[in-house]
Amino acid sequence: MTPFSVLIVEDQARFREAFTHALGSVPDIELLGIAPDLPQGRRMFDQLQPDVLLVDLDLPGGSGIELIRHAAQTRPQCEVMVISVFGDEQHVVASIEAGATGYLLKDSLALDLPGQLRSLRAGGSPISPVIARRLLVRLAPGAQGATGPSPEAMAATMADEEVVALSEQESRVLHLAAKGFTFDEIAQFMHVSPHTVMTYVKRVYRKLHVRSKVEAIYEARRLGWLRD
Repeated sequence: MTPFSVLIVEDQARFREAFTHALGSVPDIELLGIAPDLPQGRRMFDQLQPDVLLVDLDLPGGSGIELIRHAAQTRPQCEVMVISVFGDEQHVVASIEAGATGYLLKDSLALDLPGQLRSLRAGGSPISPVIARRLLVRLAPGAQGATGPSPEAMAATMADEEVVALSEQESRVLHLAAKGFTFDEIAQFMHVSPHTVMTYVKRVYRKLHVRSKVEAIYEARRLGWLRD
């Protein structure tokens, strides 16, 4: 395959390191750079003009979907691979509509990242299996008809299969909250402001589809993330 270049836009250091390690010694893939937020990602995209954009969705400064849309408008020959903790239909469909041609969940990183990017560059559309299955179920003939599952059943299945993952900071906040610490105490332990802690809390609530600390702790225990 003809060598190609990649730009990564990812805010979490551990994933940036993982991506760099995965692509650093691959002879046919040139890693142009890594941006930690949306504004810098957009500047680097315009300056470096990569062949492939690897982008997270939940970024400081805005949504990665904005960058996907910008890439599709200004450099349509660039392939876009989303790599995210969000596996719900809303994020997947919004990303595809914006111009993404691949979508991987961050818990799929054990997969061969260079191989996935080569497949994308060759005209494929790598998608994590759980997302592909969900889309196939949704689009299957009769899925909305009398012989298919009811909308309520489909919604329940979607909810049960919802794929989420927490960042290190979000996971730490959740564990400390489960131990009974207040958010102000958690802020002191983590050496961040209470506002920052609340930002993590809101992200946890959104990912778990809950509205309170009690619900978040219950759901995390149900998923096996917390133990008594």
